[in-house]
Amino acid sequence: MSGIRLLIGVIVMGIAIPITLFLLLGLQSWSQLLTIAATTFIAWGVADLLATILEKPRLQGKSPAKAFREDWERRSKE
Repeated sequence: MSGIRLLIGVIVMGIAIPITLFLLLGLQSWSQLLTIAATTFIAWGVADLLATILEKPRLQGKSPAKAFREDWERRSKE
């Protein structure tokens, strides 16, 4: 993960979106804001990890379900 990608992810998913949701939902406590921030940041991190895995050459051009199925079949034969 490049530094600029991480920086933008932290700003957008760790600060901007949680504050927007906090204000739109009319929440009031700091713990609610921090929970939203942690949840959105972790969700972004997991999605970025999965996207990185799917960028590998053996998985390019395949849907996640197809790649998972092929991997599952390969492992079951071992």
